[in-house]
Amino acid sequence: MDLQLSGKTALVTGASAGIGTGIAKALATEGVKLAIAGRNAAALEIVASEIAAAGGAKATIVLGDIAAYSGPAEMAEAALKALGGRVDILVNNAGGSRPLKDDADDEVWLESFNLNFTGARRLTTRLVPAMREAKWGRIINLTGALTGAKLNAAGPAKAALATWSRTLAFELGPFGITVNTIAPGRINSVQILTKLHPTEQSRADYIRQNIPAGYFGEPEDVGRLAAFLASPLARYISGAAIPVDGGAVRMAL
Repeated sequence: MDLQLSGKTALVTGASAGIGTGIAKALATEGVKLAIAGRNAAALEIVASEIAAAGGAKATIVLGDIAAYSGPAEMAEAALKALGGRVDILVNNAGGSRPLKDDADDEVWLESFNLNFTGARRLTTRLVPAMREAKWGRIINLTGALTGAKLNAAGPAKAALATWSRTLAFELGPFGITVNTIAPGRINSVQILTKLHPTEQSRADYIRQNIPAGYFGEPEDVGRLAAFLASPLARYISGAAIPVDGGAVRMAL
């Protein structure tokens, strides 16, 4: 299926690994001109080279920290410069799990909110004006499909992202801009395989208890959905929150 994305531009944050890489590659396959953002220059160079080797245009690398106060503004400026003054598609993927210790203080919560919500909000605010002017845009925010059995500072921040996204969809709809969220479950990535489930047994136990599909997903499973939501074909889908989790139990055991 031709997603009619050739010639569009996109900024993908958190693109150096995992889901972000999967989304960037899916968009590049459809002919999207990319800016890929993150903090790891070497990892981003590898992603850009892999995209080019697969036949896509070499992506522009945007270095920055989405959680830093000046990070979103700097990312937006760099992306706009690289992509000819417009970002048609914004994928707010940067984020991370923040398990809590009993003595966690406000700094832990603040850092998590900056990483998982506030940075995305600030970046989006910088890029929406050009979308409004063009009467077209796509904003895709990555949240989370599962509620853990233990407190994690990322959970409330991702919930804020989801609620904000729904209201933003209502406000921006008249300008031809859609806003949707994707909620991944367990997707094979460095974080999942080395931190959350570092052993084959822990993965097998989790899958047996939580995932009817019987396996962890791959980054491209999320990437394909993101590419569709970014396309003109998805013009009537906005304000949606779509899980990609193999039918997982929403409260992880």
